[in-house]
This record gives sequence, C-alpha cells and structure tokens, in this order.
Amino acid sequence: MNQTLFGGRYSIVRLIDRGGMAAVYLAHDVRHDRQVAVKVMGKTFSRAVSVSRFQREIRVTAKLNHANLLTLIDSGEVAGRLFYVLPYVDGFSLREKLKANGRLPVRDAINITRQVALALDHAHQNGVVHRDIKPENILFRNEQAVLSDFGISLNADTEVGERLTEAGLCLGTPAYMSPEQVKTERDLDPRSDIYSLACVLFEMLTGAPPFSGPTPKAVAASHLYDRPPSLRRVRQGVSVALQATVERALAKLPADRFESVAAFSEALERIKCRSWWWVLWDLLSLRNAEPLRVGAGMMRRLGS
Repeated sequence: MNQTLFGGRYSIVRLIDRGGMAAVYLAHDVRHDRQVAVKVMGKTFSRAVSVSRFQREIRVTAKLNHANLLTLIDSGEVAGRLFYVLPYVDGFSLREKLKANGRLPVRDAINITRQVALALDHAHQNGVVHRDIKPENILFRNEQAVLSDFGISLNADTEVGERLTEAGLCLGTPAYMSPEQVKTERDLDPRSDIYSLACVLFEMLTGAPPFSGPTPKAVAASHLYDRPPSLRRVRQGVSVALQATVERALAKLPADRFESVAAFSEALERIKCRSWWWVLWDLLSLRNAEPLRVGAGMMRRLGS
C-alpha cells in the first residue's frame, strides 16, 4: 500500500491480514500519534458499493459505542478503493485462542459469548446487524472480548447484496452464516447474528463449527438442511440445558430462535449460575458425603 495515498494522515507499517474482500494494515495515525488498523476493501467490493452508500452505512455504525466493540474512527476512499479505520488491538483473536487451546472450558465459552452478545445487543438496538460473526472478528483486549468489523455490516443490503452476489462476493463466512444469509434474503434481522454467534459458541465447546464440508456450497447446504451434531455426544460434561439453548439458537427458522441476543445471553447466564449452585451444594454436602464420591460429582458439575 502506497504511503502517500492517505494524504499523510496514515502511515502504513505492515500488512496484518489479507482476505478475499479486503486487506488489513497496521498503520500510524500521524495526527493523533497512535496505532490504528486500516481496512482497505478490495476493488470488487468497492465497485459494487457506491461511496455515498458506504459513507451512509459508516455513519450509522460509527455511532456505536460500547466497551465490547471496536468503534470506527475514520473512513473514506483511496485510489478507487473504500477503507475504514479501527483502533488497533495489540492482542489476539478468538481464532488464535482456539488454535492454541482447541476446546475451551465451558464457563470460558459462555463468558466470551455473553460479552460478544453485549456488543451485539447494543448494535441491534441501534438498527445494526453485524452479518459476519466469526472467531477472527472476536478480539481480546485486556482479557475482555471485543467484536470488530461492523464497518461492512451494510444494514439494508438489498441492491448492494445483489450486486455483491453477482460479483461473486457475500457478506458473511460460510461456516457461520445463518440459513437466511445462505438464501441471500433481502432483509436480515438480529436473529441472523444470534445464529452465527451460536455457531461460534458451538466451536468453542467442541473445537469445530457445527457444519462443515468440502466446499463453501456444501457448508451452505448443511446450514439449510442438516441438524447440528449433538453437543453432549461431542463434548462430555455439557448439560442438557446448554445443549437445548445452543440448539434453539441454531434453529433453521428465525422465529424458532431466541427473540433477541439479550434473551440468548440471559439463558446462558442462567446455565452458568445453575452450575455454581451445584458447586455450592456439593461444598455444603462435604461433611456428610464420602470425599472421593463428592469430588467426582463436583468435577462433573463444573463441566456442565
């Protein structure tokens, strides 16, 4: 990326990541003397989305302000390509965490999901649907999960979505796309994000997303027609309540999911609190129970 393209505002340090739709650069914000992440959209995307439309969407998402999301700093066009700027998080992503650890402890997975849900609830209340919830877009700042990449949410992507599809692009990642995203429905509501977040939770618990396949089309078909694997078969120690909660969030029809991401988060919180109740019960029962037997019970319940 040519250093002079941003008019001296941003000095590119290095490429962080490159995907099919955009490239992300670590840059120095010269005016404010800070590190930032500059996401430069690819030429195909930039041709499909007008500058005025992009700026309208950016203005909506730039108003989002929550501790669990990255707020947009700036946006514009450079050399015929759209870009936007985010705070740079000098940490790691959930994808890197999963690569390093595989499955996460149940309580950690629930906590991360609930933190992301807080960011999504704030966005949904402001009329923004994220559309691309995935481990790569969940970062950790001071051990707190933060959601990034609201910049291309394109809330009312009717004509834009059709142009992107014609250009061979889609807003979303196959392993985490809701059935209505797969069907390229014109109006997505917050329940699409609930489905995608449930896919991420499933992966944190089992080490793999609920649906996979040899090609993106095969994965998309699974979202439409296949039942997700049973959590309790894949991961010992998962409670019946947690399995039922995840399955509801992964319902094929939006009407069968939780009515809001806040309701999904509250259901997970009840499960977490219930597991602590059982731990307390075991501790209070120690005097009258055989030690090894109680210890085994506690281990089972800690995993629920």
